Amino acid sequence: MSSNHDKQLDYNKTGKDLPASYSKVGFALLGVGLVLVLASFAVDSLRASFNSVLGFTLLLSIGVGSLFMVSLEYIAGAVWSTPFRRISENLSVLTLVAPILAIPIVLNMHSIYHWTHLEVVATDELLKFKQPYLNESFFYVRSAAFFVIMGLFYYVFISGSDKQDKTGDQSITKRNIIFSAPFMFIFAILISIMAIDYLMSLEPHWFSTIFGVYYFAGTFLSAIATLTLFVLYLKDKNLLPAAINKNHLYNLGALMFAFTAFWTYIAFSQFVLIWYANLPEETLWFIPRMHNGWEYLSIGIILVHFIIPFGLLIQRKAKMNPTRLKIAAFWILFAHIYDLYSLIMPTYSRINNHENITDGNGPQFGWFELAFPILVAGIVMVVFGIVSKNKPLIPIGDPKLQRGLDFHL
Repeated sequence: MSSNHDKQLDYNKTGKDLPASYSKVGFALLGVGLVLVLASFAVDSLRASFNSVLGFTLLLSIGVGSLFMVSLEYIAGAVWSTPFRRISENLSVLTLVAPILAIPIVLNMHSIYHWTHLEVVATDELLKFKQPYLNESFFYVRSAAFFVIMGLFYYVFISGSDKQDKTGDQSITKRNIIFSAPFMFIFAILISIMAIDYLMSLEPHWFSTIFGVYYFAGTFLSAIATLTLFVLYLKDKNLLPAAINKNHLYNLGALMFAFTAFWTYIAFSQFVLIWYANLPEETLWFIPRMHNGWEYLSIGIILVHFIIPFGLLIQRKAKMNPTRLKIAAFWILFAHIYDLYSLIMPTYSRINNHENITDGNGPQFGWFELAFPILVAGIVMVVFGIVSKNKPLIPIGDPKLQRGLDFHL
């Protein structure tokens, strides 16, 4: 008994604050990002509005992806990830922060979304047919419902985990496992709705029954990559138990590798089915992405989102190498931003060129496109630092913790 008590005291040492340099970098990124975002709206509000969709969906990916990771550990009964669950819990609070980045979208709905123009809908039979779903009031209701429901699950999982730190009550783990089952089902529906609302409805005539899964694949992959970066950083700063070793890192690398392949499978499936059917109502999504420079971006995603991360992680020893994992994790986050850009900005190019699909503006890269990723990086770092303050960085009350620390392949 005394031995277990000594271990728990040792684990509590991980509750010390993050280094001062961490906060400085986080607040610097937040400040620079905020200045760039405000400047982008002042210079070109239309371009900034479309970039705000990228920023929102990027932050949402990390937040809800981390919450999904927490739930997945409970329902799967995973042991190896238990020492990391607190990091995912702290990152999942971004789900509650993400609505802040939705504000620019709401304020610029008519500039971003074609289906919000009632005079256009009145003359378009397909948009008339979709209007019971694609209308602003219902859009706001769906978004509010998403954040309320995700917030409730966040409260259940995280409040229970925090309480378990203090009481060691094992029944909390059982309760969270029970709640994880409906969460998985509800999450699958709600993440698909958010993908359809904020991304697919940019081109309201187009539809894909696999698009929700496509966004989920990138969402979970980016959450794993963010978790990996925090694990490596905290371990390097001796803020995680020394028992965490290459066996644990291997599983993080294996998850990134597996979901890189899964994203590729979903992306290829979506493309090849549309290409094979060759239906006008489906191919209209790919036509703008195959003209005026966008075709190079579309082909490049094969290299950026599949070949490079796949090559970085394919070797067994690469999944245990902290440097290789760090490079792979940063690259995967860059690939997710690249993917979101390729989903969002062709619509901006078309609208900015007066609805001409094949001529005019091609891809544009500049400080506009850096603004929201920098802001999101700052938000992630600052929010994680605030939530982690005076709090153990591992779930010290979880009954699986010791087995997780002792994990070996």
